[in-house]
Amino acid sequence: MQVIKYPTRATWNDIIQRPTQSLETIEQKVIPVLQEVKSRGDEALKYYSKLFDGVEIDSFLVTKEEINKAVNLVSEDLKEAISIARKNIHTFHQQQQSAVEITETMPGVQCWRKSVAIEKVGLYIPGGSAPLFSTVLMLAVPAQIAGCSEIILCSPPDKTGSIHPAILYTADLCGIKKIFKVGGAQAIAAMAYGTESIPQVYKIFGPGNQYVTAAKQLVNKDGIAIDMPAGPSEVLVIGDDESRPDFIAADLLAQAEHGADSQVIFVTTEEAYLNLVHFAIDQQLKNLPRKEVTAKALENSKMILVNDIEEAIAFSNAYAPEHLILQTRNAEELAEKVINAGSVFIGHYTPESVGDYASGTNHTLPTNGFARAYSGVSLDSFVKKITFQKISKEGLQNIGKAVEVMAANEELDAHKNAVSIRLKD
Repeated sequence: MQVIKYPTRATWNDIIQRPTQSLETIEQKVIPVLQEVKSRGDEALKYYSKLFDGVEIDSFLVTKEEINKAVNLVSEDLKEAISIARKNIHTFHQQQQSAVEITETMPGVQCWRKSVAIEKVGLYIPGGSAPLFSTVLMLAVPAQIAGCSEIILCSPPDKTGSIHPAILYTADLCGIKKIFKVGGAQAIAAMAYGTESIPQVYKIFGPGNQYVTAAKQLVNKDGIAIDMPAGPSEVLVIGDDESRPDFIAADLLAQAEHGADSQVIFVTTEEAYLNLVHFAIDQQLKNLPRKEVTAKALENSKMILVNDIEEAIAFSNAYAPEHLILQTRNAEELAEKVINAGSVFIGHYTPESVGDYASGTNHTLPTNGFARAYSGVSLDSFVKKITFQKISKEGLQNIGKAVEVMAANEELDAHKNAVSIRLKD
């Protein structure tokens, strides 16, 4: 990890850059895939499955027999863990439901807002180097609570043409009936435009690599809604002299193992911790099965020494991390100063892993600085907020004059007349 001591604020903009390829370079590779799937449908999907995944797929839809087989392959311990996580995720997201409240803005003028489920949604579940069955829970559970009428799921197949059993088991547990063996940018294209096998959806959810993220952003230009730009994973950990170096190292490695393009940042007020955490990382890295990928991510990562805790939180807000861990004294007070982050983990005993799996919060979060303006996935992500209004005769008499005057001054006489003709009645 690169060590940076006492950087001036003038240099922060360079420091916070992520190790991603240029968007233009990625789009040049993704655009042809989108165009081919849009024009050739399943034929293009079969071609790219062979090209990118090294497997020939005859039928993309996962059969009931494949699901039953997968259920038997998942251990009872994992089934129990998934059940606990599902319960907590359901509890947290169910509390996000809100009742309709009618507001009378003036006598006879009633306004309200109602949440209505998005009818057709597509869930993308990464399954390459790590089968993210936990993401199935994070997306399917709120989609179910929202009441989405059609939920489809796409995940890349392995070399045998199968989706990881835990992904299939979790999807089946969540009641998803349409699961398709297709991944990468081609899966995003299939959900966006529809093919002979895969139905078109109105909104696409799910994390992915830089190519999946670029594909989501490109289909968004064609009018397909997406949850957010959620690319390579990242974490920023803030520590002080009360921090545990081994805890910090574990949290940094947990995110670094996602992929070579992940980035982890450690910000501290204590110079001694630069070496202490570095040593702890070296010790823990030796025992990780994904140590080569993790070590690659660490090359793109940084340790930053700052003057005080106020500067640490200011740097974090500038970086806008996907995950922010506060391993400091008075961590709850420090959390109140967070303005840019996807999800915040407070205190020494709140590892980011609990949010990834089972605490109840959603782990589909904005990356690459998008946390400055985007929220993570929630129940609201799966609904539209439709406004309603109802005006009585008395209400129109009360509000009509104001509308007539405003419409006339905008020189929109038909707008004015829509009110006037009623007032004359």
